[in-house]
Amino acid sequence: MNRDDAFCQICRRQYAQDELRSLRLVAPAIIDEIEAEGHTPQVDGYICLSDLNRYRMKHVYAVLAGDRGEISALEQSVLESLARHETVSQNVEDSYEKDRTAGARIADAVAVFGGSWMFLGSFAAFVAVWIGANLAILRPPDPYPFILLNLLLSCIAAVQAPIIMMSQRRQELRDRLRSRSDYAVNLKAELEVRQLHEKIDHILQQHWLRLVELQTMQMEMLDEVRRATRKPPGDYDA
Repeated sequence: MNRDDAFCQICRRQYAQDELRSLRLVAPAIIDEIEAEGHTPQVDGYICLSDLNRYRMKHVYAVLAGDRGEISALEQSVLESLARHETVSQNVEDSYEKDRTAGARIADAVAVFGGSWMFLGSFAAFVAVWIGANLAILRPPDPYPFILLNLLLSCIAAVQAPIIMMSQRRQELRDRLRSRSDYAVNLKAELEVRQLHEKIDHILQQHWLRLVELQTMQMEMLDEVRRATRKPPGDYDA
């Protein structure tokens, strides 16, 4: 066995040092999860990364279940990505563009053009030309009060409204995709920050315990030095 290798106290397998973590640096909540399965880890022992990630995921799952009562599919995917150290952020625009059909693209284009000043200007120019031409011609095809124009405008409005509604539904879908992605990223960040806080608290606790132990040893050494340098009572009689 390589001198740099060690055994995991959970799976009892041999790993390299870069694949192990000291149990001294593991958060107490993770130690509780390990002991709940019947293991008795030693403080000076090691645990492999796969087992450590499994217990981390189990602890986070219990925390989320306690806070929310149940775990959604999105939260489950975030937990799995956290255990595998994968990113959960994604480009929503790419997935949105990839799923758009030809009808959806047309609806979006119509909605963009119908909600622009160019459309209003073109519409006003068309109506002005139509009215002016019918007033100038002796026998116009659409005399005053321009019934044909009213019919044409009603048809445009009747067709334009559902097309714009289809585009708005697509926009709502894109907003939902963005909100899901943002929620997944924020949830993973919150869980990682919570784990970091637990690790830092555990490290600080171990550091203070070592300081107290060193201080106790120093006090004992000072007491021994004082007793060794103290003169016996008989020396003062002389």
